[in-house]
Amino acid sequence: MKRLILMRHAKSDWSGESLNDHDRQLNQRGRNSAHALGDWLRQKRLIPDEVLCSSAVRTRETLSGLGLPEGISTTFTRKLYLASMDEILGQMQRAQGDVVLMLGHNPGIGMCADALVTSPPDHPQFMAYPTGATLVADFDIDDWSAARWHKGSPEDFVVPKDL
Repeated sequence: MKRLILMRHAKSDWSGESLNDHDRQLNQRGRNSAHALGDWLRQKRLIPDEVLCSSAVRTRETLSGLGLPEGISTTFTRKLYLASMDEILGQMQRAQGDVVLMLGHNPGIGMCADALVTSPPDHPQFMAYPTGATLVADFDIDDWSAARWHKGSPEDFVVPKDL
């Protein structure tokens, strides 16, 4: 079995008009949400052994705010920056860990979440996939290369407002 934690970055700051999109940081609400999501992950014992993260500043800051243990294999890639759902699946299929955290952006991350699971979680915010939205899905596979659309079993879903 493989477990995916699919997270959209926390709330970003739109006040820095001179910054390009890739360099936007989190706002205070986003930093607070990242800490709360990290607490939730620890409480649920959902600690990844591999992280695949967009290279954007806001995804890096979200990851940092989670407060995960040091030493987790982490890859920062531009390929997850505003990636399509097919690109996200392709990156996931290259993963090596048993529990993989992927951090990315909408619209691709939300569309991917919906396409990965056998049925959507019973949560009013799942289809909107707001900032900080986090899906936990299990796949009955031995290797990530076997991951396919609509094969993930949704195990949990949370948004920062729930915390």
